[in-house]
Amino acid sequence: MPKPRETSLPERQRPGLPEGQRPDVPERHHPDLPERRRRDVPARRRLGVLITRPDEGAQATARMVVARGFAAILAPVLAIRPLHHRLPRAEALQAVVLTSANALAALGPGQYGVRVLAVGDATAARARAAGFTDVVSAGGNGIDLAKLVLRSCTPSGGALLLPTARHEGQELSRVLREAGFTVQRRWVYEAVPQNRLADAGVEALSSGAVDLALFFSPATARHFVQLLPAALPAECLHEVDALALSAKVAAPLARLPWRSIQVAAKPTQEAVLALLPRAGGG
Repeated sequence: MPKPRETSLPERQRPGLPEGQRPDVPERHHPDLPERRRRDVPARRRLGVLITRPDEGAQATARMVVARGFAAILAPVLAIRPLHHRLPRAEALQAVVLTSANALAALGPGQYGVRVLAVGDATAARARAAGFTDVVSAGGNGIDLAKLVLRSCTPSGGALLLPTARHEGQELSRVLREAGFTVQRRWVYEAVPQNRLADAGVEALSSGAVDLALFFSPATARHFVQLLPAALPAECLHEVDALALSAKVAAPLARLPWRSIQVAAKPTQEAVLALLPRAGGG
């Protein structure tokens, strides 16, 4: 008697499988897995960005970082402390020369009508948000700001107010005075080093949740380098890229074992953020 020919049942008719169900296939080999990712496969975490600048600027930077699809981790290593000061009368001023948005807290409604010449776009935006109505950005660094003042002002037009951090602004003041300007330099705040790395930063670095770290000033970079050894081993930075505003900011960071140190094409916040990868990883 001839042996019955064996036939294979379609997958959907195999015993033990409800009709219409396919046999289990590991996700990495699943024929229905699209190039991007099945919806039921958990998405990768967003790349973490450590923000080390003082709170006054960190919040605005964090919003920009989150808008680009990253997770922002605030770990300021400096705090801004206002200093007692006396400002010249607004009517005696030709312009306020602003090297940092941290000086804005020292200025009030009495100065809102005075023209502001700001070092960069972020500082200019914060001046407008504070209430100043005539604001021009140099879009760069102190050299660009000096050039903007020389183009926009005249020595006979009135004094320039230069509000800065303690012991800052000497070079810009010298350049403008040599050009014939009257410069009223005032120390209106100081950057006070924190005595330890913020808990949020320690936790994120120790868990591997930080992929990039932003540095906007030499003082911030120097103090981060000083604080890290007391909090964590330097090896926690092996998979972290440091993004610096300028070569001067990057120099102190070379003492730590980063995956890479990258310097912005221009000394502006926008140029630093341009160093971030195109997608935040989520």
